[in-house]
Parts: sequence; structure tokens; C-alpha cells
Amino acid sequence: MKGLKGSKSPFKRCAALLALGVSCIGGTAHAGWFDYNDGKVFLTEGVSMVDGAAGGGAVPWAVIAGNETRDGINANVHYTFASLPNYSLNTAGVAVGFYDRLELSYAYSVLPTGSTFDTVGLLNSALSGSSTSSTIGGVEPWNTTIKMNIYGAKLRLIGEAIYDSDTWEPQVAIGAFYKVNGNKALLQTLGADKTADYEGYLALTKIFFPISTAIDFTARYTSANETGLTGFGSDTSGNHRKLRMEGSLAYLLAKNIAIGGEYQQHGNNLGGKTVNTLNGVNTLLGSLGLGGLDTTLTQQKESDWKDLFVAFAPAKNLSFTAAVLDLGNITFTPNQFGYYISMAASF
Repeated sequence: MKGLKGSKSPFKRCAALLALGVSCIGGTAHAGWFDYNDGKVFLTEGVSMVDGAAGGGAVPWAVIAGNETRDGINANVHYTFASLPNYSLNTAGVAVGFYDRLELSYAYSVLPTGSTFDTVGLLNSALSGSSTSSTIGGVEPWNTTIKMNIYGAKLRLIGEAIYDSDTWEPQVAIGAFYKVNGNKALLQTLGADKTADYEGYLALTKIFFPISTAIDFTARYTSANETGLTGFGSDTSGNHRKLRMEGSLAYLLAKNIAIGGEYQQHGNNLGGKTVNTLNGVNTLLGSLGLGGLDTTLTQQKESDWKDLFVAFAPAKNLSFTAAVLDLGNITFTPNQFGYYISMAASF
């Protein structure tokens, strides 16, 4: 669990927020408004994605969170842990589905970056003559944890993925996320344009019960770097949002077990970009014939994300997901292959 140091306190805060949300929902709504997990077929609400919405692990689907029907309200809480060679990600959140029409969600992500960005901080500290922090880039060694708040909303427009499975019409939904990244100094050092921004998406989801298969296609309008974990846009080319394609395919091995895969297209706003505070070092090393730092530590690149997953629902209100990840290059760290595990419980 290397890299989790320092994340305990933020997750206490997140747990308190989730508990408060559950308490507010349960305390203010009339009991007759609730659907107690009886409305949907196993796993047809998807699982909880890392941004907090209902869908796959990375891709938002057109389905609405919770097991509610059009006559009630249902919600879930979820937690995801992802492990990669140079990073670990912890995300916790809550999503509420209203009448199988509207979804509101919140997620809180903590990404301890470990030695990757500690190296940047140490180099900055050396340049500034400080043994504890950097006055050049604002990046402190041993304190480069990234924290991000994600607020989401989704509205089902047409179609019914579950009960209209005998037609070709998909369920269609529009949604949006507003993401706020708390590590401004690090993102500026990496060369991002903004630390907070919104994303919009259109999702089409179709479940074919005769062949036990679910298909999703999502187009996301965003300028995010690594889903926003390394900011939005570039400080040289601006914050230009573009459409990026995403998709999921899932097959039901049994009524409560699904396997599948996902693909998520990413941009490359920071591609080839040198870490801002090390430009002078690269120039100096090059003049001395000692170049190469710019192509090892400071040459950034972002890859598309892919995963293969298995989801298991021992009960209608509880699901577990495990996946293997191929995230390729993340900033200046190549070959980021790893895994994630996720749990969601609805009520």
C-alpha cells in the first residue's frame, strides 16, 4: 500500500460527507418515495465509475444509478482502489437516482503520486537551494498527493435499456461533470491550463437480454488531462475541449456475473511538454553536452485507457468489480499496467 501515506485524513472527510448525504436522503424523504432495490435486473444499473456516475469502471453509461423504478428514489455508495507501478488511486462517492430519470453524483479522488513527482519536487528544491520545499515550482517533495472533487449530473432522455431489450432503440442520456483539482502548484508545474473545469457527455446504452450482452457508446466533450488528475488543457495552447470516444462491452455469464472490457480515448494536451520549472536545467545540460533529462523525466505523454473487468453481484444491492488496467503512458511514466477493485452498495 505504498503511496497511501497522508490519505487517511481526506478519506475521513469523504466518509463524513457520504454519511451526511445518506442521512439527509433518509431523513428528509417520505418512506413511500423509496424503491428498496426491487426495480431492476441484476447489474443492469452498471457499476460505479471512477468519476462517480453509473456505468463501467471508466465510462459513464446511459443507465441511472440505483435500483429504483420510475416510481421511486434509490442511491448507492461506492469505493474504488486502483494500483499501478507508479501510482495508486482511491475514490469514494455517492450517487442518487430519481425515478430512473435523473442522477446526481459526487466522488472524491486521492492520488498519491509517490516517487514520480517527489523527484520533480526534489529537483526543484535543489535548484532553489532549499532542503524542504521548492520556491521555483511550488512542488514540495514527499507531499505531491493529488486530490479531486467530482460533481456529476445525468438525465435520461429516451429509451429504456432494461424493459425495451426486444427493440433496437438504446437508452440515451446526457450528463456532465464538474471537476475541481486541489493541487494547483503541481498542475502548473506540469503545464496544465486550468485546475477546474466541466465535461459534458452523451451516452447510448443497449442491453440485449437474448444474447446476454450490454453495449455502451459514449462521446465526452472535455479538455481533461488524465481525467483531470493532471489538470485541464495546456498553458501554451489553451483549454480547448474536444469530443473523445468511449465504449463498453459486457457479457452476462450468469444473472449476477458479468465480464467485459472498456476503452476510453484520451487527449494529449501535455504531450512532449517539458516540466516548466526544469526548462533551465535542460538548457544547461544540453549546453554541456549532457542532455537527456528532457526525454526521460520531463517528456510527457498521455495514452488511451483500456481495461478488462469482471463484476459480481451477490445481492441486488451489492456489487464487486475487479479489472486489469492498461493505461499506457501517464505524464512521464510509461507502461502503467495494473488493476483496480471496486465495491458499490445501494439502498
